[in-house]
Amino acid sequence: MDMKISAGVLTVSDKGSRGERKDESGELIVSILENRGIKVVKREIVPDSRRRVAEILREWVDKDKVPLIVTSGGTGISPTDFTPQATKDVIDYEVPGMAEAMRTASLKKTPHAMISRAKVGVRGSCLIINLPGSPSGAKENLSVVLPALEHALLKLSGDTSDCVEPLSS
Repeated sequence: MDMKISAGVLTVSDKGSRGERKDESGELIVSILENRGIKVVKREIVPDSRRRVAEILREWVDKDKVPLIVTSGGTGISPTDFTPQATKDVIDYEVPGMAEAMRTASLKKTPHAMISRAKVGVRGSCLIINLPGSPSGAKENLSVVLPALEHALLKLSGDTSDCVEPLSS
């Protein structure tokens, strides 16, 4: 990545927050982002709580001015999966193409991708991306959106250049 990007990685897991499970997906996300030149400046593991996830997202965006937040976990349909609702509570608008692209790519690997409710959205000038909690799912989904990430963050930061070079005749 050419631009300097900082990010927050938020893992949503009851067991992880209690220390009963190693946060493999969060560690993998940090590694992937840092290998792409993105500096992870915020990192936390929280229980599956809609209120708590929304609080952290608001704090990291509004107070800490983090331009990219990647969450892991809580995107399925179990009774304790609240990450998409918490994300919807705080975003100004969704970026459905990114979420659709992640689900489309995941469907090539597992039919369980159909039950993903992951959201991608914008709050202020921050892009928030929900990833699954499994390390393989998190890696696969993040790899799908990485090619568009720098461009998306440039646009959110106020870049007004054309998105596509016009074809010459």
